[in-house]
Amino acid sequence: MYAVIKTGGKQYKVAAGDVIKVEKLAGEEGSEIVFNEVLALGDKVGKPFVEGASVKATVLKQAKADKVIIFKKKRRQNYRRKNGHRQNVTIVKIAEIA
Repeated sequence: MYAVIKTGGKQYKVAAGDVIKVEKLAGEEGSEIVFNEVLALGDKVGKPFVEGASVKATVLKQAKADKVIIFKKKRRQNYRRKNGHRQNVTIVKIAEIA
């Protein structure tokens, strides 16, 4: 059984036992999070969400994603700007799909 959930403006296809990285969510390590915005559950598709469906997950870690390098350049103008960004993420393990 799998589900498609929506969190942080993105959609994730998950099954029980999966470990995924999502945008930062409030919660300590070991706490439980419930995702109520379930877009699909198996072959059942919601309009826009599946009624009564939820996905429970456990927070494993609050971390930062890999660094993304932003490099701007204008040729022949000696203009170069280098910048980096690390997004905060929450690593969760899917416990059950109900």
